[in-house]
Amino acid sequence: MSLELAIKKQFGAFTLDVAVEAGDETLGFLGASGCGKSLTLRCIAGIETPDEGRIVVNGTVFYDSKQRINLTPQQRKTALLFQNYMLFPNLLVEDNVGAGIPKQVSKEERARIIAEELHRFGLEGFEKRYPSQLSGGQQQRVALARMLAARPGILMLDEPFSALDSHLKGVLEQNLVSLFDAFQGTILYVSHDIDEALRFCDRIAVVDGGAIMEIDSGEDLVHHPQSEAALKLSGCKNAPAVVYEEPYKVHVPSWGISLTTEEPVPSDVRYLGVRANYIRVADGPGVNNFRVRVDRVSDARFERMALVGFLDRNPEDPPAVERMDNEMTYLHQHMFWRTSKDGSSWLPQEGDELWIHIPPERIYLVTK
Repeated sequence: MSLELAIKKQFGAFTLDVAVEAGDETLGFLGASGCGKSLTLRCIAGIETPDEGRIVVNGTVFYDSKQRINLTPQQRKTALLFQNYMLFPNLLVEDNVGAGIPKQVSKEERARIIAEELHRFGLEGFEKRYPSQLSGGQQQRVALARMLAARPGILMLDEPFSALDSHLKGVLEQNLVSLFDAFQGTILYVSHDIDEALRFCDRIAVVDGGAIMEIDSGEDLVHHPQSEAALKLSGCKNAPAVVYEEPYKVHVPSWGISLTTEEPVPSDVRYLGVRANYIRVADGPGVNNFRVRVDRVSDARFERMALVGFLDRNPEDPPAVERMDNEMTYLHQHMFWRTSKDGSSWLPQEGDELWIHIPPERIYLVTK
């Protein structure tokens, strides 16, 4: 079971240009809204047609612009789960589950498959209900059962949890585990949530501006990001542009400081990443120690996020601006700092002036 994909499609000023190969695995597509993740799945399913390229699933050519091959969605036998599940409102649950089963399957085999998938997803007793009589979670389970009942060659899920609250999301994630365990082949999983992608995916493709920036394991994506998009999508709050200064030092113009790094600095370095929870309080001057002022704080359930500005800015860098003068420049000149609200730790307060330390070994450097 495999996927070979290399396609291009132009939408006005937006260009989709993706190439990827996948085997028996769950491959995540991680990216911001509008980056081309869903469009890629729609091209594989045959809902959209690329301008050029080639799509091969399990040895069957779905699309080849040079050979003028373009199978219909029905011929492709893919399973694509949309965010709104796309159930047939006028069909009973059992008929929705069986909607993708080929017509040539016998009545007895069809009934067996439907019963098997209803049992797999805990839907016994709901066979004679309509989608409107189900909760959102039940509707999703029907959609998942329908995917497996169709015995597709590839599974594709497009942000299946985007409309669910956090509690229901946690429960229904287990349904996906059942789906993935039962399917042998390539699974494509679209998300903009790094934690979600890490839970489900063997590898993750970072998508930005219609292109795949990198494909890595979840571990590598979090601890060794290779692009600005990966920095931000992996939850790194601080990802300013930088310039090369020395073999182990970069300059951060927006912050007005220079940082020593543990890793050698590439000559073409473009951005650095520092996770907000890696920042520490310091006693005074030292390597990567800086005087800062806490200009804003905001609280979540278990943590406090502080926005800190550097007090001793390099005079050759742009001067600090006030928030009311230019909101975006003001934010870019600040660093995010996350501290735990566990009850035993000191918490920064707005207006505090103190020293902080940015660990050299915790700095990521990327060139794209």
